Amino acid sequence: MADPAMSVSPYWELTFDADGDVDQGECDRLLREVRQRGVGDLIVFSHGWNSQRAGATRLYSRFFAPIPKLAPKARIGYVGVIWPSMEFPDQPVPDFPRSSVAATEPIASPVLDDDTRHTLLDTFPGNATLIDQIARMLDQQPAQDAELEEFGRLVRTLVEVVPPGPQAQFGADTMAEGLPQCEPRMLAVGCTAEVCDQFAQALEHLSSPRPLGATAEFTLPNPWKGARELLRQAAYYAMKRRAGTVGERGLGPVIGRLAGVAPEVRVHLVGHSFGGRLVSFALRGLPQGVHSVKSVTLLQGAFSHYAFASRLPDDPRTGGVLQGQQNRVDGPLVCCYSHFDSALGTIYPLASRMADDDRSLAAFEIDRVLGDKWGAMGHDGVRAVPGTQALTLAEALNSPLPTSGCVNVDACAVVCHGGAPMGAHSDIVHPELARVVLAAGRIGRPTAATASPV
Repeated sequence: MADPAMSVSPYWELTFDADGDVDQGECDRLLREVRQRGVGDLIVFSHGWNSQRAGATRLYSRFFAPIPKLAPKARIGYVGVIWPSMEFPDQPVPDFPRSSVAATEPIASPVLDDDTRHTLLDTFPGNATLIDQIARMLDQQPAQDAELEEFGRLVRTLVEVVPPGPQAQFGADTMAEGLPQCEPRMLAVGCTAEVCDQFAQALEHLSSPRPLGATAEFTLPNPWKGARELLRQAAYYAMKRRAGTVGERGLGPVIGRLAGVAPEVRVHLVGHSFGGRLVSFALRGLPQGVHSVKSVTLLQGAFSHYAFASRLPDDPRTGGVLQGQQNRVDGPLVCCYSHFDSALGTIYPLASRMADDDRSLAAFEIDRVLGDKWGAMGHDGVRAVPGTQALTLAEALNSPLPTSGCVNVDACAVVCHGGAPMGAHSDIVHPELARVVLAAGRIGRPTAATASPV
């Protein structure tokens, strides 16, 4: 029976916990039914910054909705991945109903609203007292730098930053992305006041951008606006680690099990934001000999644009954390990106630079943070992978995509809506992007009646 909340059928969900363990009942149902339903192509979509099942399911339903008419003869099944990520309520998906009044508040307020507080409680269970302390400090905004440092300590405790030393275990996810194997500098003891100042300036720039080189009167914004952004980035730092874990230890092995029971099913991975990181790490978790993944489509991927590189431009001895994993795809790895994505164009590289920068953060200049070293692939595509092809969205939709390797698709023609500070980061519900997924996987053929020009 079709899920009444879902626009397509057959549809399954796979729920993973923070350690990558899958809900066994859901997994068994998928493995049992996918052959019974005669599925030929299985599209597996992972959300990014959505923590509630209802929000993720609504995203999947909206994104999948045009696909049956675009590929009417294909035998398509759909999977929605549910994993414990987090969405700050002031980052609604464009054109989605806002879930609360808080989502309509201006981003300038550093106060922690009730929705965000509840989301933090869901994402970091057992930390109610700690979250209350964080909320109280954001509400009171004490003026002393020492109070900002105390705020930084509370945030470090909340996201369970791994202390320096041999016990740091998440370096495998981050070391080749220009991030440290232990505590990120933006959460380091003694740096909170500087970091909050820099985030506050970045947010001010996004809200009221000044012409390059402008020297008009400029008043430093309230650092507590940056403190709320520090909390956001610290949560995302934890989610970034979690996405890699869920992909490699969870989704990758599940795809391997699926290949064992239904080897004829062609799997197509789709990920938004950190969900792009999740499905990419799933490639690293595929059992040897599994070749069922026929395409990967990344929508505004929130991880390093050098992740698939065999050599980093600033250190040829080091490769990206996912170097060569695109070769696990029996088809193309398509990266859709947009320069309208402010989250990945400004905030992401700033946070990445702050994570591993021995120089004074006070030397930061907003227009210099957009350099190559700290970029995200959702802002400018896959970098430093030889043979990567670059296409406009119109080119991608009007001619066959490459059959292998990395393909960058500039999707700014449709991914262009959204206000500060995130910009168009979540503006992904477009039939054109659904068509990219179909083109990447060579799933059916779009009909002339439904193929819209770009």
